Amino acid sequence: MKTTGINFRHLYFFRVVAAEGSLTRAAERLGLAIQTVSAQLSALEQSIGKSLLTQQGRRLVPTEAGRVALIYAEQIFELGDRMREALEETDAGKTRLTVGISDSLPKLIAYRLLQAALHMDLKVKLVVVEREFEALLGDLALHKLDVVLTDRSVRATASLRVFSHLLGESEMMLFGAPALARRHGKQFPRSLQGAPLLLPTRNNALRGRIDTWLLEQDVRPDVVGEFEDNAMLTTFARDGLGMFFAPALLEEDIRTRLGALPVGPASDLREQFYAISSERRIKHPAVEAILQAQSSPFAA
Repeated sequence: MKTTGINFRHLYFFRVVAAEGSLTRAAERLGLAIQTVSAQLSALEQSIGKSLLTQQGRRLVPTEAGRVALIYAEQIFELGDRMREALEETDAGKTRLTVGISDSLPKLIAYRLLQAALHMDLKVKLVVVEREFEALLGDLALHKLDVVLTDRSVRATASLRVFSHLLGESEMMLFGAPALARRHGKQFPRSLQGAPLLLPTRNNALRGRIDTWLLEQDVRPDVVGEFEDNAMLTTFARDGLGMFFAPALLEEDIRTRLGALPVGPASDLREQFYAISSERRIKHPAVEAILQAQSSPFAA
């Protein structure tokens, strides 16, 4: 059956009824008569030609079609909330930049990448979300995010229309608390035999390259901790639990903020930094600023 245009007021009522599990409670929440809510729900079902709710015990629960519709309804109203917020910020002379940062990306790198957006003539309200890479890609595809900053590229597919922009790369260096740096800085990298290391977990893009580099140096360190979150790794490193790899370009920041010292260079080991953007007709000015400034803070 061919559907007609969806009435978003009807869709909103369906969303409330699905959340409340009852026409009576939904009507109380909406401040309307039960008959009004029921009629508008029936109108929505007629317009799409499918039953969206079914009685299960004392509750109304979504049918299979209802579950699909509810997923889209949540996205629609979330985007509506974001649109309203964006319009309010536009009135205040601001533009919102919603950035996803993968938990494996060093936070100091993310901070540097965002500087171009924060120093525009246009005022930017920054909203930062941090989670696993795959979850961020899903949010980007749904336009919940404007850009994702990460340490890996992604290949576009028919269902995932995204673009990977290489922002730069840096050779890596091993850092450690002062006592560890003094102890293992001599005869580096041979001094890493049995030395305590903190490493990213094996699902991290950098981990495989670190393991290969250690094999090439013919050393077997003592891996005392593995972390998905880079910030958690550096927290333990600050307390001297083990040494850690980080981009050499962050040496000054690591000395100042973490109190860690260089142990030795790993010049053959490099980390790359990417911005992942989605396909949009209207380009976000802050995202464009990040992409255009890509070479300055990350000279190889």
